[in-house]
Amino acid sequence: MASSSATKTKSNDAVKRKETAAANGHSNGAAKPVEDQKEHDFFWTYTEEPHRTRRLAIIKAHPEVTKLCGHEPLTKYVVLGVVGLQVLCAYLLRDTPFLSWKFFLTAYIIGATSNQNLFLAIHEISHNLAFRSPLGNRLFAMVANLPIAVPYSASFRPYHLTHHKSLGVDGLDTDLPTALEAVFLDSILGKAFFCTFQILFYALRPMAIYAVPFTWVHYLNIVVQLTFDYLIVTQFSLNSLSYLVLSSFLAGSLHPTAGHFIAEHYVYETVTPEAKNPSNGIAIPETFSYYGPLNFFTYNVGLHNEHHDFPAIPWTRLHKLNKIAKEFYEDLPRHESWVYVLWQFIFDENVGMTSRVKRKQGGRVVGGGNAAVKQAKIADWDDDEIEA
Repeated sequence: MASSSATKTKSNDAVKRKETAAANGHSNGAAKPVEDQKEHDFFWTYTEEPHRTRRLAIIKAHPEVTKLCGHEPLTKYVVLGVVGLQVLCAYLLRDTPFLSWKFFLTAYIIGATSNQNLFLAIHEISHNLAFRSPLGNRLFAMVANLPIAVPYSASFRPYHLTHHKSLGVDGLDTDLPTALEAVFLDSILGKAFFCTFQILFYALRPMAIYAVPFTWVHYLNIVVQLTFDYLIVTQFSLNSLSYLVLSSFLAGSLHPTAGHFIAEHYVYETVTPEAKNPSNGIAIPETFSYYGPLNFFTYNVGLHNEHHDFPAIPWTRLHKLNKIAKEFYEDLPRHESWVYVLWQFIFDENVGMTSRVKRKQGGRVVGGGNAAVKQAKIADWDDDEIEA
C-alpha cells in the first residue's frame, strides 16, 4: 500500500519488525493458518489489539497517569451551550426556505459542526465522563441527543464499548466495514458514496451485525427525542426540524470534522507483504491520531491512540497524557489533516474499504448482544478501564 504523506514514515518500521511492534505495545498471539484466502482483502491478524498492552506499559512507566481518569465537569456546560445554539438556529430558520443557500450554509457550517460536536459529546458520555453517576450520564446523553433529531444515544453506548473491548473483531466491532460494503463500495465512486452517506452506514450497520437488548433507557431515549421533535415542529416549524436533520446528515458526510470517522482506524500506512500474511504475527498499526485544530470542535477525539489506551480519561486531559507518556506516542502513525484523509480515501487506489485490521477471533460483547463470540486471545479489558 502506498504510504500516505499524512502519516509519519517512521512508523513503517513498526510494521516490518515484530520487536518494534512489541515495543509500541502490540502483543502477538500464536500464528494460525488462514482458512479463506478472500480474507486477505482485509488485513487479517491473530495478534491482540495493541491498546491495553500499551496502557499497562504506560502505567508501569508513569503511574501518575491514572490520576487523569475521571469525569470532566466542563462537558455538561459545553453540551448545554451547543444544544442551545442549535435550538436558536432552528428557531431563526423556521421561515427560511429549505432550498436556499442561507439554510444550507447555516446547516453545513454551524449545524453540522455543532451536531458532530454532540455526536462526540455522546461518545464522551458513553464512558461516564460527564458525571460521577452512571445514571446521570445515561440521562444527560439524551440531552446531548436532542438537536440530532433521531434517538441514538442509548444504542450507541453498548456498541461503542464493544468496539473498545473487541477492536477489529469481525462480527463484534461494528465500526468495521462488512464484506458486502467491501465488495460494492471499494471504488472511487463507491468510496465517494460511502463518505457522503457514512452517517447512515454508522447508524444502520450495527443493527445488521448484531442486536442489543432494548432497555428502559432505550425507550426513554425514544420518548424524550420524539417529544422534543414534536415541540420543535409545533412551536417553531417543520423547517426547524429539517434543519436539525440536515445538520446531522452533513455532520456525517463530506464535512471536515467527519474525517475522524475514517482517520481513526483505516490503515494509511505501507503494509509489507510479510505483514499482510497473518501467519507471520506481525502487528499492523490500526489506530491513528490527529493533533490538529479540529480537535477544538470534537472533544479531542483526534487523540485516538490516547483515547483507546485510556478510555476513562476525559477529553480535557488527553493532551496531558500525551505529554507525560510522550515516548509511547511520538513514533506512532498520525494524520495531519482530516480533510486530506477524506480526499485520499476517495481517490487513492491503495486506501479503501478493506484498509482495516480485522480479527477472526476474540472479543467480548457489551450490553448482552446476540453476537457469537469465538475463543482466542483477547485484550482483557475491565469495565472500570473503559468507563470512569
